[in-house]
Amino acid sequence: MKLFWTKTAVENLSAIYTYIAQNSPQYAARIVDRITRRSLQIVNFPLSGRIVPEFETEQIREVMEGSYRIIYYIKPEQIDVLAVIHGSQEITQV
Repeated sequence: MKLFWTKTAVENLSAIYTYIAQNSPQYAARIVDRITRRSLQIVNFPLSGRIVPEFETEQIREVMEGSYRIIYYIKPEQIDVLAVIHGSQEITQV
């Protein structure tokens, strides 16, 4: 199965890096690396994430990495990472 990062998810990841890098570029790089490595779990075990409560759809799931929610959509041949948001944020759109 293939993993695809949507434009929104890439922008989210970039914003996370930029925000954390204001205080520590090394820590920011480590967090982004942890998030991207965690997304590899999705490829091997797509149903391991919980159903996102805001959508209640079997195909839209999330895994957590630290305080961040990695939200993804399961398609027959591909998984799309829709967003990466802090757990305290509300989902406005994906």
